[in-house]
Amino acid sequence: MKLTIDIEIKALKEKVWKVITDIENSVNTISGIEKIEILNKPKDTVVGLKWEETRTIFGKSATETMWITEATENDYYKTRAESNGAIYQTILKLSEKENTTFLTMEFNSEAITIKGKIMAFIFGRMLNKTMKKLIKKDLIDIKTTVENK
Repeated sequence: MKLTIDIEIKALKEKVWKVITDIENSVNTISGIEKIEILNKPKDTVVGLKWEETRTIFGKSATETMWITEATENDYYKTRAESNGAIYQTILKLSEKENTTFLTMEFNSEAITIKGKIMAFIFGRMLNKTMKKLIKKDLIDIKTTVENK
């Protein structure tokens, strides 16, 4: 599954970057996040930042361990998670034009085990629709936070 969704934010990209990289406080930014626990916090970079994120999905509380694998300040960062026989990667990218930032979120999941491939086959369509809604809501929450700061 691969999804790409973007949103226009009336702010400079440095302001957006500050909000999207404040993982520790993302529970206050993104309404779908119930809890964040930082597991590893590098001193001078976001690369290597690792956390557990808890959300309610399909009516159940689910916790995933995520980490930032690459980043360029005020440009993009990439996260990775591994769960249920799949690898999940998300890229948040920023571009700016005339005091407006375009925040793009790319989500990609790849089944790597037999169990993961079976689950992707059975639940793929439903998961795709759910992830699309979740990503859109996250982007709206980020936009609201940035524009109201």
